[in-house]
Amino acid sequence: MAQPDHYARLERATAGVQAPFALVDLDALWANARELERRAAPKPIRLASKSLRCRALQQRVLERDGFRGTLAYTLPEALWLASAGGSDLVVAYPTADVTALRALAEASPPRGHGPGVQDALRAGRGGVTVMVDAVEQLELIERATSEADHGRLRVCIDVDAGWRTAGGRVRVGVKRSPLHAPQQAVQLAGAIIAREAFSLVGVMMYEAQIAGLGDSPLGRPLRARAIQAMQKRSARELAPRRAAVVAAVGEALAAAGAPPLEFVNGGGTGSLERTASEAAVTEVTAGSGLYGPTLFDAYRAFTPRPAAMFALPVVRRPGPGMVTALGGGYLASGPADAARLPAPHLPRGLRLDRQEGAGEVQTPLLGAAAGELAMGDRVYFRHAKAGELCERFATLHLLEGERIVDEVPTYRGERQCFL
Repeated sequence: MAQPDHYARLERATAGVQAPFALVDLDALWANARELERRAAPKPIRLASKSLRCRALQQRVLERDGFRGTLAYTLPEALWLASAGGSDLVVAYPTADVTALRALAEASPPRGHGPGVQDALRAGRGGVTVMVDAVEQLELIERATSEADHGRLRVCIDVDAGWRTAGGRVRVGVKRSPLHAPQQAVQLAGAIIAREAFSLVGVMMYEAQIAGLGDSPLGRPLRARAIQAMQKRSARELAPRRAAVVAAVGEALAAAGAPPLEFVNGGGTGSLERTASEAAVTEVTAGSGLYGPTLFDAYRAFTPRPAAMFALPVVRRPGPGMVTALGGGYLASGPADAARLPAPHLPRGLRLDRQEGAGEVQTPLLGAAAGELAMGDRVYFRHAKAGELCERFATLHLLEGERIVDEVPTYRGERQCFL
């Protein structure tokens, strides 16, 4: 939690910055990074780019020993990062972007260069890897890249890590890959191996129902116990199934004389310890825990320090005990509930108005602290999720100690909009 003098610290540091603005507290971010690394050890962390959406910060994080490689969220984003010197890029979601697929194929070494070039790429874990979970996607990629003389495109199989109970009739987890059983993964692996256009390099299994669901929601003890019980049973089922998937795919590659898998990716900020302990997993993914958005306030395993926030100016006083800030309607994606709203962070003692929430052009604030705020004073908010805040601001002000040490562009600030 913020210390009593944290608001004064922010105000001193940002006195020359005009609100609205977004900032990242580097002291908190690096503390969160150390904790993520400790929880994931000895496995490396692949950085989820969608959680940061700021190339300058991504580069700084990837300089740390505990982080290796990027999990991008679209192929155009991965190509953009690669053009700026990024390497070891895995696209987390399947793509239907024909233009980007052609660009990827054109950047791949031609088949005539022989295995030496591909071996060099593998040794350096370089290049861009695309995600697939169906033969239809392979066919789409083949059609899109048929005119390019390219080497084998790197692909990763996404396998459902959700929990199925009641004989498979009840599915717990996000709706991702249709592949669930080891044999289903092997069938797709066989289809990849049989095609000259592809090289199977990885398997990904993301357990959103564990990594992305807080197990200690504030003021809801019964729900907390239910979530904890579900996550325990889900993890108990997932670990042996994930190992079986990896073993079966590995056997299929060996039988075909193909190189072994380069990586097996799993987990997320909320499940690093549990996933990293599995022998079949070679790396875990994290990103949101660096910024510490409010959705992570509901986790027992990890309580990040709030690192990313935004400041809005007070511009009116509609009545006693309330003020109105300019802007603020920066809602997070997901189900339409109150948990997706930004939360007033500092000064303490403020809350959103239930009737208006956070508005497009104004956000009413209630509470004891409202009466102490003057026109032009700033209120600092935390976003519900991590990287989505960067879609609203062109730059991030980087705070270190008691001063702003840098201002760096977000993706938007570099005129990039990928989703």
